[in-house]
Amino acid sequence: MKPSRVPLYTTLAVLAFLYLPIVVMTVQSFNAARYGGEWKGFTFSWYAKLFEDRSIWSATRNTLVVAISCTAVSTIIGSLAAWVLHRYRTRLQRLHYLVTYAPLVVPDILMGISLLLFYVNLKILLGLGTVILAHVTFCISYVAFVVLGRLQDFDYSLVEAAQDLGAGWGRIVFRVLLPVLGPGILAGAMLAFTLSVDDFVITFFVAGPGSSTLPVHIYSMIKHGSTTVINALSVLFMTVTFAVVVISQFFSRNRPVH
Repeated sequence: MKPSRVPLYTTLAVLAFLYLPIVVMTVQSFNAARYGGEWKGFTFSWYAKLFEDRSIWSATRNTLVVAISCTAVSTIIGSLAAWVLHRYRTRLQRLHYLVTYAPLVVPDILMGISLLLFYVNLKILLGLGTVILAHVTFCISYVAFVVLGRLQDFDYSLVEAAQDLGAGWGRIVFRVLLPVLGPGILAGAMLAFTLSVDDFVITFFVAGPGSSTLPVHIYSMIKHGSTTVINALSVLFMTVTFAVVVISQFFSRNRPVH
């Protein structure tokens, strides 16, 4: 009996669905046609215009400032929240768990409108600060639950043993907790950074003049028909992302074993 080819065709269809748009985008970034659709020759002009467009790089700078700030704050607060939720089990903690879980299920548009009304009622000027605060609001929850997953396998007797040996909480944190929980904290930080860079809906509501991030700026460019430059920008970011992944894999494989 011949083996079924359905799994092979299904796999090929899924791969085409995932990667064919990327291939088309890459090809169109070198297309001389202004609006795509038909091939009018090979060109690097869209990449030249990309590097000349100061508004794109201003939005990119805003995106990185927001993402790095949000990641730093949400990683610290989210990790502490995860430790407290795991360590102490009281009735009040159920409410704390609900408050931490809420941003994961609340629709982005509802959160964006709520934060905008909150800022308006407090007469807070919209800017990078309001965007960072908004991103921290939902990133804390993601970090907390990622670290909570890591804490499920944590043996608290390690802390007790360190205390028996005379270690203070400072040494326990840096010698016991961080080495053991480090992978979970790092995973939460990476997730927070990715979500912050990628966020559009909430940022759209709470960003003020001069504080637009890259997703919001790209949306504005699409409305004005500047899709060719966006293709070039997307290819550039994709190349940087792949380069970072390859470099990290290289160093992880060549790390000396102690």
